[in-house]
Amino acid sequence: MKNKYGGGDKPPFSYPVKVGHISANPVTVHIEANARELGELASLWQVLAVNSLKADLQVARWKKDGVRLKGRVTADIVQACVVTLEPVSSKIDEDLEQIFVPEGSKLARIVTSDAAEMVLDPEGPDLPETFSGDTIDAGAVVAEFAALAIDPYPRKPGIEFADHLEDDADETPARPNPFAVLKDWKKD
Repeated sequence: MKNKYGGGDKPPFSYPVKVGHISANPVTVHIEANARELGELASLWQVLAVNSLKADLQVARWKKDGVRLKGRVTADIVQACVVTLEPVSSKIDEDLEQIFVPEGSKLARIVTSDAAEMVLDPEGPDLPETFSGDTIDAGAVVAEFAALAIDPYPRKPGIEFADHLEDDADETPARPNPFAVLKDWKKD
């Protein structure tokens, strides 16, 4: 079974890391998307352009057979303003921390309480992701963190929805209420 980080279809931005070559001492890696990858990411993310995507990561062994990626992801993207449809530039600058464990690892299981309820701390660390095989795609992780940081409703500075008017409850409706004829029905 292939997962989103360990194989299958190649993502637009890929940087494979061989798990067997990772030591306990963190190794710093700088990865950056090329022009072709930036174009494919813009298409995938449905934005006008991705001008840059970079990450500085520390890759290290985690516990016995896991892998920890930690670092910073930056990107420059151009989106269409949701009001004017004009291009809006925005910067993404996100911390990244993700732990991976092999499929079937006990470390990937969700902790349950005595009542067999899931115990999830929304402020706590994410559960480890699983991987199969001997490779983790750090580029796909970087792209995912950047995609999650994209503003879903970008607007040019100073642009508001000024022409939108709410209905005034005091005004008479533009058309008559179809149930108005029934208001006197029970009085007869």
